[in-house]
This record gives sequence, structure tokens and C-alpha cells, in this order.
Amino acid sequence: MTYVVAATWHAKPGEADAVAAAIGRLVPFVELEPGNLLYQAHRDPEDPNTFFFYEQFVDAAAFQAHVDSAHFQEHAIGDAIPRLDSRDRAFYETWEPS
Repeated sequence: MTYVVAATWHAKPGEADAVAAAIGRLVPFVELEPGNLLYQAHRDPEDPNTFFFYEQFVDAAAFQAHVDSAHFQEHAIGDAIPRLDSRDRAFYETWEPS
């Protein structure tokens, strides 16, 4: 089963472009992570302060390695996340109905 993360970030007023820039610096590194299957960042066209991420990793350990990585710590934890009003995450596993 694939480990899936759906995350929504809401930037503080005036911080959306800085959040977008941090995401832009983060994504190339995430795409190279060995446990990453898909990392798709989205920006709401109706509300540019809102970002949505759809992420797939080979397993929960690969996601944890992503969170622990130097690039996530620098660009997400150290730069983007302090610029947010809120951050929501939901975790799933792919499922094949029988």
C-alpha cells in the first residue's frame, strides 16, 4: 500500500508569495527522495493564500524520512510554515476494493 498525505496550508496575509517561493525551492529535492512516488503542490486560483499538497510515498517510513530531511527542515519548517496561519494534514493508505 502507498502512504498518502493530503495537506492544506493557508498563508498569513502578505506571505503567500514567500510561501510559494519556499515551496519552489523544496519541490526539486522532494522529487529526488528515494521513497517519494508523487509530490504535487497546488495553489488555489480563487485564494492564492491557500496551497494544497497531494503526496505519495512508498510507506510511512519514507514519509518520515521526507519530514526529517535537511531540505524539508530548511524550506518547509524553517521558512514556509512560520508564514502560515494554519496547516492541516490528513494521512491515508491506498486501498483496492475487493
